[in-house]
Amino acid sequence: MTYALGHVVPVLRMFDVAKAREFYVEFLGFEVVFEHRFGDDFPLYMGLKRENGALHLSEHHGDATPGSHVRISVTGIDALAADLQRKSYRHAKPGVAGRTPWGTAELTITDPFGNRLTFTEAV
Repeated sequence: MTYALGHVVPVLRMFDVAKAREFYVEFLGFEVVFEHRFGDDFPLYMGLKRENGALHLSEHHGDATPGSHVRISVTGIDALAADLQRKSYRHAKPGVAGRTPWGTAELTITDPFGNRLTFTEAV
């Protein structure tokens, strides 16, 4: 029997839907794919995508731990940094931190809930 792994979709904790939309949709350019609540006054579970990448955000207490860290492979990291800087998001001014000893260029940004996203490109 053979098998193959598919895409990995990290689940990140969020505490404020408006702040999550401002950061992930308006600033980072993700698109909302779906939203789910079990009822009118229940926590939100939301799916996001941008190009080939996907993230899920959850207000549910047990779904994820605040302060998680995910690494996201990108091409054109300098262009990504320039695009994010042009948007002038008041809570972050990310830039490429330089080249790592393991051969990548990286840009790390922290979301409003303490989760870190490191965009990484092989150089």
